[in-house]
Amino acid sequence: MIYRRVLRYYRPFLAPTILGLVLSLVGIGINLLKPWPFKFIVDQILPNDSAFRATHANWRTYIPLACLVLVGLQFVWGVVNLVTNYIFVKVGLEALLKLRTDLYAYLQSLSLKYHDARRSADSSFRVAYDSQSIQTIYNKGFTNIFGSSITLVGIFVIMLQLDWELTLLSLGIVPLIVWAIYFFAHRIRTESTSIQEQDSAMLTQAQEGLSSIRMVAAFGREDFEVSQFHERAQRSLQANLRLTLTNVKSALVISTLMGIGTAAMYYLGTLHVLAGTLTLGSLIVFSSYLVMLYQPLQELTYTAWAMEGATAGARRCFEVLDREDDVRDSPSAVAINETNAAIEFDHVRFAYKDEQAVLEGIDLTVLPNQIVALVGGTGAGKSTLLSLVPRFYDPTAGVVRLDGRDLREITKKSLRDKIAIVLQDTLLFSTTIRENIAYGRPDATDAEIREAARRAQADDFIRRLPNDYDSPVGERGGHLSVGQRQRIGIARAFLKDAPILLLDEPTSALDPTTEAAIMETIKELMHGRTTLIVTHRLATIHNVDKIVVLENGRVIEEGRGPELVARGNSYARLYTAGNYPER
Repeated sequence: MIYRRVLRYYRPFLAPTILGLVLSLVGIGINLLKPWPFKFIVDQILPNDSAFRATHANWRTYIPLACLVLVGLQFVWGVVNLVTNYIFVKVGLEALLKLRTDLYAYLQSLSLKYHDARRSADSSFRVAYDSQSIQTIYNKGFTNIFGSSITLVGIFVIMLQLDWELTLLSLGIVPLIVWAIYFFAHRIRTESTSIQEQDSAMLTQAQEGLSSIRMVAAFGREDFEVSQFHERAQRSLQANLRLTLTNVKSALVISTLMGIGTAAMYYLGTLHVLAGTLTLGSLIVFSSYLVMLYQPLQELTYTAWAMEGATAGARRCFEVLDREDDVRDSPSAVAINETNAAIEFDHVRFAYKDEQAVLEGIDLTVLPNQIVALVGGTGAGKSTLLSLVPRFYDPTAGVVRLDGRDLREITKKSLRDKIAIVLQDTLLFSTTIRENIAYGRPDATDAEIREAARRAQADDFIRRLPNDYDSPVGERGGHLSVGQRQRIGIARAFLKDAPILLLDEPTSALDPTTEAAIMETIKELMHGRTTLIVTHRLATIHNVDKIVVLENGRVIEEGRGPELVARGNSYARLYTAGNYPER
């Protein structure tokens, strides 16, 4: 049950919750005393023939005293209520922090297959917004239900003592209110879920449009993007209007029922006062308690609807946490400290979900310190094969081994500690150059960071920046050129100094001059490491230790460049066709 799972997040905060509940009980007790000073004034002091006046010569002093009591009750109740609310809000925020952290951590641990199938903005929406449901369920749900229930019981007991007939009459509408809550609850849950889905889609549209602002401007598609966003925002607006209309309708029904109950109480109460079975002060107190009775009933109504909306958000959060990790460590997985970096693909097959296999029957051995290039046409499976080494994915069939051990028997963290990756589009975070280079080794010294940059031929341009290594790179490295970003990525790999190096099209986005300079740097980076490099630039890898040619997910030939050219098969046709510049 969703609420049981939510309450698990509050177990560490049981002590402050109990304290808050005790203070809440104190506050409820004080609140129930508020009408009595005025009842004393109406019944004892205001009547002209009051026996109280006759027996108390200083009766006038009781009027300000009663007023002071009322002020004191209000002040003490306010202080208790302030402390209670602070405790409950703090506990709710602590649980929210824990859920958000768990969500983000689990999203980080899930395989790329999960993220490939989902929009990143939707995941962000669940972390930032859907997670707030856990606080809503606690602060507007559990604590409200507790406080309102105790208040209802207390008021019911007091009202019975004052006039049982009026009490039963006033409670006659309660079954109708319960029916109204039940009637509107399902609709509110459905419409709340729709709002969250539409808001998530709107966030996705905004994120994609703004992150691609250069492309949008280059093709003059600003109006199109605005219209797309407007359409998403319009759907969100309609979803919010539907929920608002439902809330207004339900509030109208509930308030009308409460109005009927109040009018009936006034009618019968007036008759009781005229008949002398009820004092005017008691009727006033009863009226105050009736307001108090209907207020928690109304709060319970809104609480039920808020819980329906919060349940939809909580369910979206737990959908993530319930997702089974496609790439999980074996129960017997061990952490490795050292590796010879020998990689083996044994009858490897891989398919994305139920789609056609991307890789089929891959048998490949990469020896320690060997440089192996993966070449082939678009969609041949090169990058997918590369992604199996750090276990971004696990093979659908077959085994990938490191030093003869199945990768699933090695913990992902220790495996990835032994791997450095340079991608076609170097991903930089919106921090400084120093932090981006040290991302894989946050404990690196300043001297080590600078040495890595020097080896990546990045030190010169970094020193020319206004703040040197503390210069911000901008969002996704927008303050740097493509070549500069690539050098930062290579410096990151130098600093990590891992025995396995994976290069995925590291120079494809560069101009010939920059590519030649970067390749000299990459050659130094590859030295002494087991390297897998994916590239379309055959001239850059023609003389590496081994070239593996893939076609439709299968290895069709492998060997050194000159040997493959001499065979006159696929690689030879690619190399001699002139489609790839020789350097």
